[in-house]
Amino acid sequence: MTTTIEVEGMSCEGCEQSVEDALDGVPGVTDATADRESESATVEGDADPDQLVAAVEDAGYDASV
Repeated sequence: MTTTIEVEGMSCEGCEQSVEDALDGVPGVTDATADRESESATVEGDADPDQLVAAVEDAGYDASV
């Protein structure tokens, strides 16, 4: 399953990596890719979307599904 999350506040490659690392830590995530230009992250796996949003917010970014 693929889930796309809107992520606001990424301004550099380091931000993208921080979001990807946060998402990779959520149970059920098999792959995560963040893109600051589209202000989104694409997640593969069967993780709960609410947990994905919470992980990104805990990393310091605004997120929504």
